[in-house]
Amino acid sequence: MVDLGSGPPLLLIPGLQGRWEWMRPSVLALAGRCRVVTASLAGDPGSDAAVNPARGFDSLVDQIDGWRARARLERVAVCGVSFGGWVALRYAATRPDRVSALVLVSTPGPDFRTDGRVRRYVRRPVLMAPLFAAGAPLRLGPEIVAAHDSWPARLAFAVRHSSRVLGAPMSPTRMSQRMRLVEMIDVRATCAAVRAPTLVITGEPGLDRVVSVEGTRRYVDAIGGARHVTLERTGHIGLVSRPRRFADVVGGFLDEVTNDAAPRP
Repeated sequence: MVDLGSGPPLLLIPGLQGRWEWMRPSVLALAGRCRVVTASLAGDPGSDAAVNPARGFDSLVDQIDGWRARARLERVAVCGVSFGGWVALRYAATRPDRVSALVLVSTPGPDFRTDGRVRRYVRRPVLMAPLFAAGAPLRLGPEIVAAHDSWPARLAFAVRHSSRVLGAPMSPTRMSQRMRLVEMIDVRATCAAVRAPTLVITGEPGLDRVVSVEGTRRYVDAIGGARHVTLERTGHIGLVSRPRRFADVVGGFLDEVTNDAAPRP
């Protein structure tokens, strides 16, 4: 488990690939604004847990509760990235006394349904993995270009991010398993149970080619009092392509929530 920084505590939950290492730039940036705790999802190398078939999707929620307990924290903010947003959402809904704030980052919308492409991947994850990897430049290329001002900076980012991905490889089988787990919960009903202040973060609609920005923004209507912020010049990976901007948005929100919760004379 990674535990860095000081200030308002934040549990940072990685996306479908499950590896916290892919988020390293945002972890370091957030550590300048808050105390950030993270780890890889259950089943991945270095993880402190395994998926419990009897608990299904909630075994991931149990894992997050383990992070909080090991960090000796009573109340925390939870921030989930993409698939990790579903875990954060479920945690906030089922542990309201433990959650001070909820942040959803480019999370598939509350009415998300798997399409034919996703179903093919879930059925044959190992076979489809090369096609998934080959499509990465088309999915991420436009936002890498938008996020950086020069080609040397774009190429440097691409090399660094590729190194993180290769150094902490994803498991197609575990990714497929996690998508199956989502089918066990009612995401929209879960939204109705959230009581914590909520921030929804997306990239720009034309740049996120992984998750529908319009779908993610529906959480603003599904969760009472939720608000939305767009990370300019980013798409799905804004937390690593513009980590300082991401940390400023999340850190500012946590500061605001913390100040609002402080006793007043």
